Formats: sequence, structure tokens, C-alpha cells
Amino acid sequence: MVQQITVLSGGMGGARFLQGLMHGIAAGTLPGVASDAQVTVVANTADDIWVHGLKVCPDLDTVMYTLGDGIDLERGWGRREETWSVKTELAEYGVEPTWFGLGDRDVATHLVRTQMLDAGYPLSAVTEALCRRWLAPVFGQGVTLLPMTDDRVETHIAIADPETPSGRRVVHFQEYWIKLRASVPAEAVLFVGLDDATPGPGVIDAITDADLILLPPSNPVVSVGTIVGVPRVREALVATKAPVVGLSPIVGGTHVRGMAEQLLTAIGVEVSAAGVGLHYGSRSDGGILDGWLVDERDADQVARVTESGLACRAVPLMMSDHDATAAMAAAAIELVR
Repeated sequence: MVQQITVLSGGMGGARFLQGLMHGIAAGTLPGVASDAQVTVVANTADDIWVHGLKVCPDLDTVMYTLGDGIDLERGWGRREETWSVKTELAEYGVEPTWFGLGDRDVATHLVRTQMLDAGYPLSAVTEALCRRWLAPVFGQGVTLLPMTDDRVETHIAIADPETPSGRRVVHFQEYWIKLRASVPAEAVLFVGLDDATPGPGVIDAITDADLILLPPSNPVVSVGTIVGVPRVREALVATKAPVVGLSPIVGGTHVRGMAEQLLTAIGVEVSAAGVGLHYGSRSDGGILDGWLVDERDADQVARVTESGLACRAVPLMMSDHDATAAMAAAAIELVR
């Protein structure tokens, strides 16, 4: 019986998958999963950015707001029923960055986080405190949200810039995604501080003690990739007794949402469901996965994946509603039962 599930999550894709997973647990539709199963979410923090003196953790907050039923469903990030008075006033003062919008309700979260960090609390303790508002009332002790590390890690993207002597410049990931809308090619992906980071409290135990580990359809480069890139995390995934199953973020040859296609290209990984699965690799061959799900539109790639030693099936992978997403989680479990 599966009692402990660990999910390595990015922002929007990971958060929506988690909604379906929790729905499936509550409905009893996940094979072999206990009705009181505990879910630990290890979230990417390499998207984090300091804005107007505030520490912003986009992926942590997206997971927290989504599971706590406070997310703006149309945007997929930020608070529902948000207002933008602070953003407008800052723009009137000419304060940059004007391209990164902090909503008035969202600012409260970042103020609390920054004050606690300034007082000496690590990010993991701050996240635990914030989750007492968002997760505890909904799930009790059933869901734990952990930052991948308490250390400062940032993702930067190198892009072409003919006006600079080197012909390129480096921008923060958030600038690439929000300001530039990933509309220019990424020449390189740079992870500042990742090699020196330490796994956050509870992260290694969440992997080692799990009965099942799931990699949702989050960005394989800057979400799941950064979590796995924290020293000791990959080794823990290779060594754990729990089966590790991933779900492809590439459907029909492209990403469903985000910029996985641009970033996979930047690191030289084939943009396909099979390409990402082979990038993660089979644990039997030094990788991190036991199973890999691809969408039905990519069924012709299953044989190529299984030849690498990975169990693989083609199933519907569109998270159209909670039932459809829970069915994806069920298929991932069935793949490695």
C-alpha cells in the first residue's frame, strides 16, 4: 500500500498535477494508494527572484496558492481577485522592473516571507509558516511543501545581443519568460549557486522514505532539472527503493505551456516525449526513472523508450480537469505496480 508519495514540482504544470493527485487520493481512484496517503512536494526554487526588495518564490507560491484554492485560475499564477494598485504606483515613480507585476494581495505573502528571512529564518521554515494558512486548513497534515534548498539559486538565460562586445547578454529567467516571453532563442541556461546548494530540510528523507516518486509534466530543464541538480538529490533518486515515474511535458512534439521547447534546444536535448524521457534516463542505466508516460499522440515513441530500459505507456496527458489528471496519476502508478 502506498502511504508516502513524493512529487518533484515546478509551478503551473506541477501544481495542476498535484490538484488531480489529491483529487484521486480523496476519491479512492488511485490503485494501491491509501486514502490517508501523505504527499510531500519538493518544489523548484531556482525561479526565485528579488523584486522591489521582496523575495518572490514563484513556484512555491503557485503550488501553495493552487492547493489552497487561492490561485487565479485564468492566469495560472498569482492570487484570485487580485488588484494592482502597488504595481501602478511603482510604475508612476518609474521604478523598475515594470515588467514584473506584484499584485496587492500577493505582495502580502512576499512581505511576510522577506521579513522572516531578514529575521534569520531559513526559506524552509518560512514556507512551513506560510503553508499553515494555505495547506493546513485544506489537507491537515496530508500535504507538506518543501523548497528544494534553503540556499539562493537562480536560473539565468544567455541570449544574443549584437550591441554587446561579446554578442550576448545574460538575463534572469523571469525576464526571459515574462518580459521577453521566451520569444528569442536561449543560447545557454545558467544555474547560479546550484552546484554549491544543500538540499532543504526533509528533501532527501522525502525521496529515501517514499513509497512512490512522481515527476509531473513540469519543465524538464528549469523545474525538475534544477531540483535534480541540487547536490545529493540525483543520488537519492538513484538509490531510493521507491519507483520513480515521470510524465512527459512534451505532447505532439511541443510543450503544452511554457518554454520547454526553447530550453531543451538550448541544452541539446531532442524536443520530443521520447527525448525528454531518455534525457532523464532509466535507473537501470544510471538515470533517475523507472517509468515514463507519453501522450497518446506520441504512441509511436513508446518502443524507443522501452528499448532504453524504461517502462513506458501512451495515455491521455492533457490535464483538462481533476478527473483527467487523477487518471494520469493512476496510469503512472499502474505502470510500475
